[in-house]
Amino acid sequence: MHIILFSSDLNIIDEWKKKSNTIPLIFDNINSLMNMIKELGLKKFILIADYNSVATGINKFISSNTLPEKVIILERVPEITTGKMLISHGIKAYGNSKMLKHHYRQMLEVVENEKIWTYPELTVSLAKRNNNNKLSDEANKLLQNRLTKKEIETIYHILKGLTNDAIANIMSITPRTVKAHTSAIFSKLHVNDKVSLVLLLNN
Repeated sequence: MHIILFSSDLNIIDEWKKKSNTIPLIFDNINSLMNMIKELGLKKFILIADYNSVATGINKFISSNTLPEKVIILERVPEITTGKMLISHGIKAYGNSKMLKHHYRQMLEVVENEKIWTYPELTVSLAKRNNNNKLSDEANKLLQNRLTKKEIETIYHILKGLTNDAIANIMSITPRTVKAHTSAIFSKLHVNDKVSLVLLLNN
């Protein structure tokens, strides 16, 4: 899979190149990038964008509804509010542009496998809900129709931002059983990860 780096900051580009396993394509101009995307097709690459230098270009993709399928946005100081907005618009990963190499590669692997990656604080914030974690009637109906009572209980703990170990402790089951419940939930609700689950139930 091609990796495309989108930034006008040469230092960031150099840093990202060193962390990549492949030789990336590099762009600093939105029009050149859009022309290349038309040639490559939407499913054959991951676009990694530096929000500090090319936010206008990313916002152009979002507003014109032409956002590529696999986009990662990195920022020098990631903000939870910005992350929530970007993930809600279809961005597949959001985090710190200076993250460590092993986190960078883990993020790429997650996105390549059709999942969403965020840093822990953003994931917890996405999972937390106002109004005492109440779901809409439509969301509750979906859960009642498709899931077992234990799976529904697991979902409510996920929405509180709890870890698998914490959920296991509360439900008096093993972390392995929590993982089994979570996998079943993903399969039955047709989502790939906790962030996608939260977005589904927040609609």
